[in-house]
Amino acid sequence: MTTQDQKGKVALITGATRGIGVETARGLGKLGATVIIGARDADKGQAVAAELKQEGLDVVSVKIDVNTISDHATVYDYIEKNFGKLDILINNAGILLDEESVSVEVVNRTSTLPIELLRETFNVNFFSLIQLTQTLLPLIRKSEAGRIVNLSSVLGSLTVHSDPAAPIYSMKTFAYNASKTALNAFTVHLAHELKDTPIKVNSVHPGWVRTGLGGEKASLDEREGSLTSIKFATLPADGPTGGFYHQDQQLPW
Repeated sequence: MTTQDQKGKVALITGATRGIGVETARGLGKLGATVIIGARDADKGQAVAAELKQEGLDVVSVKIDVNTISDHATVYDYIEKNFGKLDILINNAGILLDEESVSVEVVNRTSTLPIELLRETFNVNFFSLIQLTQTLLPLIRKSEAGRIVNLSSVLGSLTVHSDPAAPIYSMKTFAYNASKTALNAFTVHLAHELKDTPIKVNSVHPGWVRTGLGGEKASLDEREGSLTSIKFATLPADGPTGGFYHQDQQLPW
């Protein structure tokens, strides 16, 4: 699998005003794609777009709070009017509410976790993501080679979580982990539905990245954390679909 020249491709990245999202935008821009920064805060989105434009990249921004469903329709209209298609959708926006980050000592609070926290996590990491993808899918179908990348996490792997020898075995952040497990199920089912089309759908684990979510003890910087997203956003025609990956490694569900 080799990264292809993305000139002429249009990519939307949600949650792209910081961290992995910004670096994913930068990486796709350097490959020639037109990148749309999806930003909950419109001013921050414009600032990031301006910064990347100064680097010579073709970048614009749109306001999108994934939990604000009216924003979904607005983004659809913007992309349809200005580009007529969407080649790449990277569902990058996500939240971790169980703990400050996964660099702290995680306390398993599954039996006492407030349902409100669970619902809020799933709204961002699962339900709103699905609704946005469903809204934008007609535009992705207009691409010659649509790519949908869902930012998951190895913390969503039930196989790994069931293994006492696994490095993440103690990281039982139930709301976040369960939302990523559910997201992986969406990836599998959508990829199956679209298997006879040119569209490829994959879940990716960026690695343990030094972001607000990953914390200061993480082993990868933000640029390194963006590489798997970029790779699966730019898959060639013979690339995989319906899988769960970190870089070239296929992960267990």
